[in-house]
Amino acid sequence: MSELRTIARHAGTVLVGQLAVMAYGIADTIVAGRYSQQALAALSVGSAVYITVFVAFIGVLQALLPAWAELHGASAGAALGRSVRQSLYLVGAGSAVGVVCLLFPGPLLTWTEVPEQLQGDVRAYLSMLTLALPAALAFRAFSTLNQSLGRPKLITWLQLMSLALKVPLSIWFAFGGLGVPAMGVQGCALASVLVFWVLVGMAIWLLRTQDLYTPYAIWKRIEPPHGPTLADFARLGIPSGLSVLVEVTSFTLMALFIARQGTTAAAAHQVTSNVAAVMFMMPLSLAIATSARVSYWLGAGDPKLARHAIRTGLKAGAVMMVTYSTLLFLARERIAHIYSTDPEVVAVAIGLLGWLALFHLGDATQGLIVFILRSYRVTLAPLVAYSVLLWGVGLGGGFLLAYRGIGPWPAMQSPAAFWIAATVSLALLALILPPILWRAVRRYRPA
Repeated sequence: MSELRTIARHAGTVLVGQLAVMAYGIADTIVAGRYSQQALAALSVGSAVYITVFVAFIGVLQALLPAWAELHGASAGAALGRSVRQSLYLVGAGSAVGVVCLLFPGPLLTWTEVPEQLQGDVRAYLSMLTLALPAALAFRAFSTLNQSLGRPKLITWLQLMSLALKVPLSIWFAFGGLGVPAMGVQGCALASVLVFWVLVGMAIWLLRTQDLYTPYAIWKRIEPPHGPTLADFARLGIPSGLSVLVEVTSFTLMALFIARQGTTAAAAHQVTSNVAAVMFMMPLSLAIATSARVSYWLGAGDPKLARHAIRTGLKAGAVMMVTYSTLLFLARERIAHIYSTDPEVVAVAIGLLGWLALFHLGDATQGLIVFILRSYRVTLAPLVAYSVLLWGVGLGGGFLLAYRGIGPWPAMQSPAAFWIAATVSLALLALILPPILWRAVRRYRPA
């Protein structure tokens, strides 16, 4: 099978599952938008806080993909099984820290000046989601394992099945009925809790019953924390997790800063950020598939085929990002009307979606390259670049453009200011990362 076909099949399978998960957010956004503008604004702020916490720890777990793919390429089944068991300590630690962050969001909400009338709904939403976080992280570890083995199909089927459960539960719990009171945005969170724990239950059943996992003896008694293994996790996972944290906070803090502009601005931003997240699933799926193949070939001791996999993934990514950015720009009005019936929200969202079409080009490029860099254990350089550009140029520049003005440009007092600055920061990032990748590939020497 050609490298392109292998990567495409893996990426396509991952994409279907990722879109199913993203449909959770789409469903909640549409349900909240139909429930009330207040609920949609609260979802915008609450989901920004949750995603900041959740994705940071996901970044650590996802960074294990190249390490596990290398062990798979080297046919080191027993070592892979031990590594998977050690990753459970990461899941436990991440869950403990994350729950504390979600239960006490007050300082963050105050610092970003989220309106007082939204904070009650936001706190209720986050409190409910604390119950989902441990299950969500555990399932992410299971998902990373399957991706590293080049067998994502089981994950995709589980995610599709969970979507069929999530949508009706969100509608039911939000609007009430059959003896259940209307819970609004908190009902959407409760639906997520139930869905993630069902996913974990199914993952456990599969690990115990499927022959795919037999060579790795994953169900052996878990060893005490192993210092060298956890240190290796830390070297790869912490910079990667911090990079994801910078990326996500530069994005989600936009929602918190935009919230001070009122519910219309917050609701329009929620629509745009939701579409952005859905679109990013496409290059993310390609990045996961490409990284898995690159790491597999590096583990098998064939850097030439690893370079071929890189070229294949980058070419496919270029075609993908241009196609989807063009389609988004042409369909932005129709998309805005799908999400909201409020004419003011729709009008603002149409303008933001136009900027998103440009934003996606840089976002897709950097996402693909960063995943490939992890295969070569390069994580610190992207972290520095993310911190300077996404926080400094993107978030900082957006805040100045929105509320202070920059040079001849007066304060816009619009969420568009943040999307303009973020687009510029990602364009710069997409220019900086390719030379870093080129250098890493040229300097790589098999262990």
